Amino acid sequence: MLYGRASEQAAIEELLEAARAGRSGGLVLRGEAGIGKSALLDWAAEHSRGLGVRILRATGVETEADLAFAGLVQLLWPVQDHLDALPAPQADALRAVLGSGGPAGQDRFLSGLAVMTLLARLADDGPVLCLVDDAHWLDQATADALLFAARRLTDEKAALLFAAREEGFAAPGLPEVRLSGLSQEDAARVLEHRGLPPAERDQVIAESDGNPLALMELSTGRRRYHTAAGPIPVADRVLASFRARIALLPERTRLMMLTAAAEGRGDLPMLLRAAEALGVGPEDLAQAEEARLVEVSATAIAFRHPLIRTAAYQGAPLARRIAVHRVLAEAATDEDCRVRHRAAAATSPDEDLAAALAEAAERARGRAAFAAAAGLWEQAAAFTPGPSGRAARLARAASLALASGHADHAAGLVRQAEELVDETVPLAALTEIRAAVEFERGEGRSAARILVERAAAADPVRVTPMLRTAAGYAWLCGEAEVIRSAAARAAGTGARDPMIQGLAHLVDDDYARGLPLLQRFVAQTPPEAAGRVPRTPPEDATARWAAFCAMVVADDDAAAALATAEVARLRRQSLVGALPQVLQDLAGVQVQAGRHRDAEACVAEAVQLARDTGMHQRVARLHAVLARVAAIEGDEERCLRLAGDPTDAGGVTGLVALCLLDLGMGRYERVLERLEAAARGPLRHLTVLVTAGAEQVEAAVRLNRPDRAKEPLHRLEAWARAGGQPWAEAVSARCRALLSDDEDDYLRALAAHRRANRPFEQARTELAYGEWLRRARRRSDARAPLRAALRTFERLRAAPWRARAEAELKATGESVVVARPTAADPLERLTPQELQVVRLAMDGGTSREIAAHLFLSPRTVEHHLYRAYRKLGIRSRRELTRLGLT
Repeated sequence: MLYGRASEQAAIEELLEAARAGRSGGLVLRGEAGIGKSALLDWAAEHSRGLGVRILRATGVETEADLAFAGLVQLLWPVQDHLDALPAPQADALRAVLGSGGPAGQDRFLSGLAVMTLLARLADDGPVLCLVDDAHWLDQATADALLFAARRLTDEKAALLFAAREEGFAAPGLPEVRLSGLSQEDAARVLEHRGLPPAERDQVIAESDGNPLALMELSTGRRRYHTAAGPIPVADRVLASFRARIALLPERTRLMMLTAAAEGRGDLPMLLRAAEALGVGPEDLAQAEEARLVEVSATAIAFRHPLIRTAAYQGAPLARRIAVHRVLAEAATDEDCRVRHRAAAATSPDEDLAAALAEAAERARGRAAFAAAAGLWEQAAAFTPGPSGRAARLARAASLALASGHADHAAGLVRQAEELVDETVPLAALTEIRAAVEFERGEGRSAARILVERAAAADPVRVTPMLRTAAGYAWLCGEAEVIRSAAARAAGTGARDPMIQGLAHLVDDDYARGLPLLQRFVAQTPPEAAGRVPRTPPEDATARWAAFCAMVVADDDAAAALATAEVARLRRQSLVGALPQVLQDLAGVQVQAGRHRDAEACVAEAVQLARDTGMHQRVARLHAVLARVAAIEGDEERCLRLAGDPTDAGGVTGLVALCLLDLGMGRYERVLERLEAAARGPLRHLTVLVTAGAEQVEAAVRLNRPDRAKEPLHRLEAWARAGGQPWAEAVSARCRALLSDDEDDYLRALAAHRRANRPFEQARTELAYGEWLRRARRRSDARAPLRAALRTFERLRAAPWRARAEAELKATGESVVVARPTAADPLERLTPQELQVVRLAMDGGTSREIAAHLFLSPRTVEHHLYRAYRKLGIRSRRELTRLGLT
């Protein structure tokens, strides 16, 4: 019987009812030790059994916090026979977790994706409830996997209920219920049958502060715990009570309890092997069972509460704890378990132990449990005798800590390693990790400088990759001098890397030499090579930098091909963590191609994945991609919201979008002020600012200030000539025409547009040409380009530009009423995710195939299709082909 938990029970019932109705969800019960979280989980289990709910349970164990996927093994062991229903990469990931085969993992979120898919599959047969107790002690790999699944499950009959203390198990995005102490009335009801005198009962209620475990324990021990400084915290009082009760037990019982506490997992066969070596046995647990301190079954032993285990362990002398861990190490049959106990028993450096910990770390890394692997490498470093070996292992720990998303911890490990290494001979790996940590934390300038400064002392094989990364970081952060230094160092080694040298020329406005070098680098990595073979960490970054260079030279075709191939590879291998950045690149190309709805779908998926995987710093850059769409549409409020901070490369994209918005709204002076200031800043070399010269030229012409158009036009024309991109040739010719008033320039621009695929820019040229023809009193000739521009502006929902085109057509005497877009436009009716699902369905994908492609469950895909069919007025996949979606 639970007292005083009606609201908490109601929240759990709501979660369960939603799951039974097909709406998945998660809930965290949070509170101090003994507050009643476990009792609520037990109540949820009992309540669910009568509803036909499948229950999966796991409990975090303090001693298993560094054992990769220990919690997930508990949870999924009963349902491992369902793995064959999962896509191959996901099934392999869970087989590796469960120790039943499967290749090494490549992505720390793959296990979470697999858990999501597995729970969705189980939910096809009926509601599923996952109960996770002591979640604050889950190993990080399990916590990441379960939280990923909890956030992404939507339209399935699945619920996840976690119980955790106030500290630990951060679960952003999941609702939480915080448990408070019981009221005096409910506390009195708990003690009603304890037979306490009124005065003593009131004292226990006062000292327990409404904590149910404290109520029960203090009413048994009947002790008061105060100090001169005031009352001891409730958890400490309960812990002291347990220690006092354990101290009254026979020595053999205490030794048996210590052994169970040190073992931690409740593995009774292993515990009995260790107990035999210590001269004790299961009969010595009898008095602990009678005192209701432990519960023993045929296969396991469990402490009635985690604080009892803590009391049993902490109350024993250090020498006895060490002796017990040594015996447990001998009794272990699992290598990871054995090395854990060896480490707990060690008191001094030991290279054999350090090597065993390193092997355990690599086993964890192979299952993509990067946080656990980082912890094991850190332990290995602690037991490594020499400083250089310790530094190397700390570097490995830092690399994996960063891979697990813990940049601050990685930074601390790097600092420790650097203190152990002679600065004249730094570890190249340490340098690269430190730079990656700095970049991830927003310190790209520092990261780039570190790589350049230390490249000279690195292994020759690593010099070019280090300098290439330095140049890329510096480009994004506006560190022109660092790029020049990287190029000089690379040339000094005889490695004239086209990417490094090309970027160095570009920061000096030498487009004629810089752009062809970057184009050569892009051509060395064709899309079929970039997306053909799997790569495992540490991976060759050439393909990533090739895509980066394609974006720098604004080669739409190459950028689209590379991004599309990489997205396909990442989806095929279920590599979730790398997708947001590549989807951002793909969305940028789609915006330029006028595929706004597709770009919105890419960004929506990338934002959700970034949030699900804790990469919140990427969200602003993703939003900046869509700021240009809002600018084209004239949606000022949305554009301002999405544009972000203009102090980095991502923010500059937003700044240029704001300038495009101002241009469409006729705020020409503001356009010039913003772009002229940016052109004097450290990021002036960025492609998006160079090509934004088109906005500067048009604003200057509209203000009748041709003098302010000369410099941006000069840069734009030089850039277009050197790069040879048809769209750039077209835009620069349009800008020249605005200044020259020469029809040939307009015609040259239109001819170049026909070789490109940037419809918005082509429509702007058609509008400008139509305006010129009308001013030249060639009204009949003006109508064709103005009509073409109007059609494009209407399709793109470019309201300010459409208004200008309509006004110009009216001025030519145009009487034709051009149809406006209506609500019947199929693309406008669908959400971004519905659009993705519909496109894949049109290509013949089954619900299960689409689910694997988009990292959703088949049921969610079916729900999206159902909603899409209703919006589109159709009833089947066959009817999709008749809609003419493009």
